[in-house]
Amino acid sequence: MTNYDEIDFTPILALTEGEVVTHSPVRDVRLPSGKVLALITLDNGRDHTRPNTLGPATMTELGETLARLRTRAAAGEIHAVGITGKQYILAAGADLSDISRVGSVENAKLVAQLGHKVLGSLSELGVPSFAFVNGLALGGGLEIALNSTYRTVDASAAAIALPEVFLGIIPGWGGAYLLPNLIGIENALEVVISNPLKQNRMLKPQQAYDYGIFDAIFPAANYLEDSLRWADGVLSGTTKVERRNEPGRIERTIKWPAAIKVARGMLESRIGTVPRSPYVALDLLEKAKGGTKAEGFAREDDALADLVTGDQFAASMYAFDLVQKRAKRPVGAPDKALARPVTKVGIIGAGLMASQFALLFVRKLQVPVLITDLDQARVDKGLAYIHDEIGKLEAKGRLDADGANRLRALVHGTTDKTEYADCDFVIEAVFEEVGVKQQVFGEIEKIIAEDAILATNTSSLSVEEIGSKLAHPERLVGFHFFNPVAVMPLIEIVKTSQATETALSTAFVVAKGLGKNAVLTADAPGFVVNRLLAKVMGEAARAVYEGTPLLTVEKAFAPLGLPMTPFQLIDLVGWKVAAHVQDTMAHAFPDRFFASENFHRLADLPQVVDKDKRGKVTGWSKDAEKVLKGAVGSTVSSEAEILQRVQDGLAQEIHLMLAEGVVPEVEDIDLCLILGAGWPFIDGGASPYLDREGASERTFGGTFHHPLIRGIAG
Repeated sequence: MTNYDEIDFTPILALTEGEVVTHSPVRDVRLPSGKVLALITLDNGRDHTRPNTLGPATMTELGETLARLRTRAAAGEIHAVGITGKQYILAAGADLSDISRVGSVENAKLVAQLGHKVLGSLSELGVPSFAFVNGLALGGGLEIALNSTYRTVDASAAAIALPEVFLGIIPGWGGAYLLPNLIGIENALEVVISNPLKQNRMLKPQQAYDYGIFDAIFPAANYLEDSLRWADGVLSGTTKVERRNEPGRIERTIKWPAAIKVARGMLESRIGTVPRSPYVALDLLEKAKGGTKAEGFAREDDALADLVTGDQFAASMYAFDLVQKRAKRPVGAPDKALARPVTKVGIIGAGLMASQFALLFVRKLQVPVLITDLDQARVDKGLAYIHDEIGKLEAKGRLDADGANRLRALVHGTTDKTEYADCDFVIEAVFEEVGVKQQVFGEIEKIIAEDAILATNTSSLSVEEIGSKLAHPERLVGFHFFNPVAVMPLIEIVKTSQATETALSTAFVVAKGLGKNAVLTADAPGFVVNRLLAKVMGEAARAVYEGTPLLTVEKAFAPLGLPMTPFQLIDLVGWKVAAHVQDTMAHAFPDRFFASENFHRLADLPQVVDKDKRGKVTGWSKDAEKVLKGAVGSTVSSEAEILQRVQDGLAQEIHLMLAEGVVPEVEDIDLCLILGAGWPFIDGGASPYLDREGASERTFGGTFHHPLIRGIAG
């Protein structure tokens, strides 16, 4: 087994240049019983907006701190060691910028081994160690706790998680071995694999406590004092720590392999076999069933080194940088000081989309929200939906009774359009047809103030054409949400040639207030996301209508790693909407986009495809088979042919979009696809994937990125 004390870590200390070091000062705390606990407080000297991270210099210093404490423990000077963090934060995990610069497989392995050496020593101090998780604990932050003897958590901590699989790697500092042996395999699978694949879902402290990750949970008001008192009880023997999943109680013979088998089947069904990290994590969890901790740590060393130097992690780091940095500073956004204050929002329509808008606006902006429709029955239905959703939030404890009542009081519905007079920001959610949108805006413009902002949620129509009959088209912007409205983090803000800086600035400020990431796009057909999804859906439809079996087409798209297959996606957005988008794109670019009358014929059916209980498409419905009988050709394409066709089509379209100035840079297209279409982090969005697959070279004789975004071993 690896002897971490004999390893020379000098090569990775070169990575410390520019590292914001998280220091580990110690103070002795005399507990009520008279025992002494040496308390380490991790602190990088920055405020809570710059979390503690664990780079090589940080880990080296922490290792030296723990070595000194082990000496003091042996001398009888201290009876326990505690570790906590600065206000609100324990640690946000490894410093990913350092890891991405490792330079070699050997250095990557050293990063894993250094983590195991330092954090592993928390269980080898000669006295008990206590992790007091006072706030955010992600990745290596949570692994600090897992390596400790006992753990408490602040009930108000922002998030607890092992998000590594989301980034194309695995928990590599003990998490993949220690967690399943602490809380059982089912819960560990949820934390290590399922949650990261659900858009990086985090645990709340109570959930983490209920899973058995923590031994105690205390309110924020006196968290550290309560934790120290609890630790004193443990040391004195007056507090007995009981764990439901003590190693001897965890069933390993039948339940463990059965859970792994089920998880593997679900992964293959949901994400295919292209993403590596979920399967590597699954293998580590499977092997954690037996063997020693040293063997488990050695497996993590090898797995982390392999993944960190691969293409998927390199692409993930590119995507992570886009989401963490570029998304927070939108390129082309005007000065926020130009924005008009928004004190009341108007929503034209009261259908499902409009009601989702109203709920989001009232929750996030906490301002009066008005909805209108053609008749009172539709308005009442919209209000009932909004009130019901607020009730659900209250039932889940996400709103208290006063907060829920306040939100209900802020939403008002009517058929009287004169009530738009004092709205500062008005957005439409009506039928996707230019004439309809022109009509409703024409009515509203006569009522609202001259400086009020108008926004259209069109998914593919020309914003300039929608505003062409307005007296003041310069105040109209595109404000395109993605479905489901509450969940999807992207808004495409569409700039016309006439839009004022004030209108655009207001749109960006409103988007931020809604908790969304906004990307500025030109007024081009389909903007960014729908233009490229239309290419994906169109190529799928083309293959089917030429004569390729439906399931062959579905399988052909698996290597893209998208969260849904093409016909799952079409079924979700609606066949009528899909038909309309395809028509729009084929009308704008008839030589590059595919549309078919079959789309419209299928859209009239109550059910187009059959799906299993997981939502996977299993075939055409009987009605669809009748519609398509005699309407499709006899040309059958292979999965490889279809995949190359869509890869080349996407590369061509992105290249043209950049030439047209739809967005400033290819990074904005990738950001839109990640946030608006769920394009996987492990691809980095579309462009790094298309470069690696050779589609860029085949299509325009170059690449989107120079050098290519590849791993060290790629």
